[in-house]
Amino acid sequence: MNKKIVVLGGGTGLSVLLSGLKKFPLLITAIVSVSDNGSSTGRLRNEFHTPAVGDIRRVLISLSETEPLVEKLFNYRFKTSSDLNGHTVGNLILTAAKEITGNLSDGIEALSKVFNLKGKVCPLTEDDVVLMATMDDDTVVEGESEITFSNKKIKKVYYKEEPVITPEAINAIKEADAIILSMGSIYTSIIPNLINKDVIEAIDESHAKIMYVSNIMTQPGETDDFSVSDHVNLLNSYLGKKKLDVVLVNNTSIDDNILEKYQNEEQKDLVKIDYENLNDVKVIEGDFFIIENYMIRHDALKVATKIFVDLID
Repeated sequence: MNKKIVVLGGGTGLSVLLSGLKKFPLLITAIVSVSDNGSSTGRLRNEFHTPAVGDIRRVLISLSETEPLVEKLFNYRFKTSSDLNGHTVGNLILTAAKEITGNLSDGIEALSKVFNLKGKVCPLTEDDVVLMATMDDDTVVEGESEITFSNKKIKKVYYKEEPVITPEAINAIKEADAIILSMGSIYTSIIPNLINKDVIEAIDESHAKIMYVSNIMTQPGETDDFSVSDHVNLLNSYLGKKKLDVVLVNNTSIDDNILEKYQNEEQKDLVKIDYENLNDVKVIEGDFFIIENYMIRHDALKVATKIFVDLID
């Protein structure tokens, strides 16, 4: 019987991971954080008081089995002098589906049939949530985009008001064989899925193995100078009784010129594997990166292969 896996995350990291996992005989549920308030998503949230749809759009595309034209259409961003400027077609369609069906979950379900998804997509909440952060200097920043661009070190994140988690998300977590925390912005994409007691209780009640795909590079303000164990310890501090069982790390060298470019232009460094501090978690290593236009990316198929092998081992 195929393993049931739940993948928690948001942003590009989640969609990249799912594009690899869908190639394996797994029962996938993607639970997507919906606190983004930037760009097209932010404007739609302000106008329609809806959860963020941008990351859900990316996840639908990553799990879909449709023609390439549909992907291009869903990701098409208008460039015009009208109010449509900056909006993506997919964000507008998801918002329309939510308005027609009455909630985002039903809207996603309706679109899932069109996209022939290799899995289920579930928003973390139907609420119009606002992510908050307390920074190292004890200032408080409101809004996911504002947190990302604050250029201050984050101490903790939380919601302005406690959201109601979708029943589908809770049930999927309780029934999962594995819960995977995707790579991505740890404070603004991953942890937003963990800052709710109902989610943590569901994880604790499950029999699932908990896995984390470690970031390859640090992120300014979020994980400056972080090693792999720092990522693991941070996630464990938000988890309940059950902690991370497995961490996947890239152990192959990356060209010095590319690393120097990241350091100089983006203030990002390589996440170092500190084996001596990873005794309480199983470390799965491999060549997990690819270079696209001088950008470091996870190789979705290689990561998914390692996850699948570990699950059936």
